[in-house]
Amino acid sequence: MSRNRLKTGLAEKRPMAGIWLSLDAPAATEIAAGSGADWLLIDMEHSATGLDSVVHHLRAAMAGPVEPVVRVPSAEPVMVKRLLDLGARSLMFPMIDSAADAARVVSYTRYPPHGMRGLSMTTRANNYGRNPDYLTGHVDDLCVIVQVETPQAVAAIPQIAAVPGVDAIFVGPADLSAAMGHLGGAQHPEAQALIDQARDMAAKAGKPIGILGFGTDLARGYVARGFDFVAVAGDSWLLARQMDAIIASMKT
Repeated sequence: MSRNRLKTGLAEKRPMAGIWLSLDAPAATEIAAGSGADWLLIDMEHSATGLDSVVHHLRAAMAGPVEPVVRVPSAEPVMVKRLLDLGARSLMFPMIDSAADAARVVSYTRYPPHGMRGLSMTTRANNYGRNPDYLTGHVDDLCVIVQVETPQAVAAIPQIAAVPGVDAIFVGPADLSAAMGHLGGAQHPEAQALIDQARDMAAKAGKPIGILGFGTDLARGYVARGFDFVAVAGDSWLLARQMDAIIASMKT
């Protein structure tokens, strides 16, 4: 069994609740790690989080039994290589529109001859050279998640899911709805209908599928609709709403 808690939970078909982290505050990651969440998303695409701070988030996540996932800022091999060397073992890739896109990003996570990941023998990932089994066993712990964020990406889910090394699919509802002409309208009926199609296609292909669904009602609704892993809240989202609520309560 993989040591990757998210990958294991998805294989066991347990609903996996996650927290989205975009504040670039390792203390927030440490707090989230102790919340009971199954996974955390360290966002590098839509945040100030850079490569230098990711390792601090990974260390902070060790405060709890949780799997940290890093969303890369873009799908390119040098960033992926460096994140893997830092010890990230779950990666989310944005804007994957085709099987060719998916195969390309999977290749960034594998050593030759199965991919193009560069090799360093002394990294945090292999305990600075102390783990001789890393080269042969690391793939068991990798979890490659690809995001579908356009109608063409949803249409390509059967082909994307068939790519060896793709472990899960993740719907980005904001970008998907924007690509459909409903900017800021993730709950638009047309967008939600396409989201359900994505779920059905992933299920038919035998791949777990996740989604962003902040808030108890929305998150529970997505789980009830068959989504396997859901981002139920975000650090900045929680902070803004709770601050607003408590200040508003003092002014009434």
